[in-house]
Amino acid sequence: MLRTPEEQALARLLRHPYGDLVEALARESSFLTRLMFGCLACYAHGRLMLALADGDPPWDGVLVATDRRHHAALQAFVPALCVHPVLGKWLYLPAAADCFEPAARQLAELALSDDPRLGVEPSARRRRTGKPASRRPKKS
Repeated sequence: MLRTPEEQALARLLRHPYGDLVEALARESSFLTRLMFGCLACYAHGRLMLALADGDPPWDGVLVATDRRHHAALQAFVPALCVHPVLGKWLYLPAAADCFEPAARQLAELALSDDPRLGVEPSARRRRTGKPASRRPKKS
C-alpha cells in the first residue's frame, strides 16, 4: 500500500524511540523526515529543526539545529540544553536529562510555532550523475 509523503514521515517519526515526544511537530503541513548520520532529521517550515538520536552519548537525545547566536536564549528557555560536543553549532538535549520528555515536547512546540531561533536552511543537494563535471574547452 502506497502512503503519502506526510504519512511516511509520521510513520518514520513514530518508529523512532523518541518520536512520540516530538509528534506535535508532525502537525505542521511542511513536516518531513530524513535519515541523517544515524539520526532522524525533522524538517518543518523548510528548515532542519531537530534531529532525534538514539545511540551512545552524545548521540542519544534531541539535537537542536540552531545558530550559536541563539544558544543563550534557548538554554534560558530549556535549561537542560547544552552545546553538542561534536556539532558545536547545535544544542543537545541528552536523553539522560531528568526533564528530557517535557523538554523535548517544548522543543517540538517551538519548532511547530516556527520560532526563528530554531532551524537551519538545508544545503542544496548536489546532483550525482556519475560523470565528471564538464569543463569548458580552452580557447586557443
